[in-house]
Amino acid sequence: MPDNFITALLLAGLAGLASSIGALLGVIGRVPGRRTLALGMGFSAGVMIMVAFACMLVEAQQVIGQWWGFVAFIAGMAGMLVLDVAIPHEYFAEKFATPGREKVFKAGMLAAVGIGIHNFPEGIAVFAGGLHDINIGLALAGAVALHNIPEGFAVSVPVYAATGSRSRAFWWGTLSGLAEPVGALLAGLVLYHFLNPVVVACTMAATAGLMVFISLDELLPTAQAEGDGHLAIAGVIGGMAVMVAGLWFMGMLSPVKAPGY
Repeated sequence: MPDNFITALLLAGLAGLASSIGALLGVIGRVPGRRTLALGMGFSAGVMIMVAFACMLVEAQQVIGQWWGFVAFIAGMAGMLVLDVAIPHEYFAEKFATPGREKVFKAGMLAAVGIGIHNFPEGIAVFAGGLHDINIGLALAGAVALHNIPEGFAVSVPVYAATGSRSRAFWWGTLSGLAEPVGALLAGLVLYHFLNPVVVACTMAATAGLMVFISLDELLPTAQAEGDGHLAIAGVIGGMAVMVAGLWFMGMLSPVKAPGY
């Protein structure tokens, strides 16, 4: 076992736990009203769409090319559509949500699933980076932790609004981030000898499609049904802006210069 094995796992775990900060921010104060919920769920959709397009799909296409990246992306959307049609969600929603908030709860749960699946390969990346060089692992863990904060918020707000339970909303937001240490652990114990950049890239592109599907099929329609449609779109813009600011802060955005400059 490499010397950095445990340290790399710990880095992935700490990065994942940053979602708890966002989850905590989402449950501070009273239960969101309809207008606040519309804004918050729009924010959730903006976060997921920006992560999907600006991070996951772009990174996947750098490995497998644009064509196969788009194929995997559309396959992820289609796969989520099949699952959404084939698997009934209503019982779980009716069991835990307050009356009239079943769709909000379902949207929150799907956001947690999408973000959790997205966090799985991130955990693998942090683990692999830490295993190779502890300084690389620290840098990756810090970058991942920074954008896990709004993701935890994106999950906790709809769950809190649907259930009225701070603890349940907080734990769902936290669990979405814990997919990272799980991914790291599986990479270290089970998948270490089978993973390769192509498999990871295809998984990332497909997950990006899944997240966009959840945003367009669940989060945005529910946000618009809860309040003014303009509030939902304002939330989308805000969520995207926060993620772009995070990417800029992490140095992941490179300036584009005109020819000759």
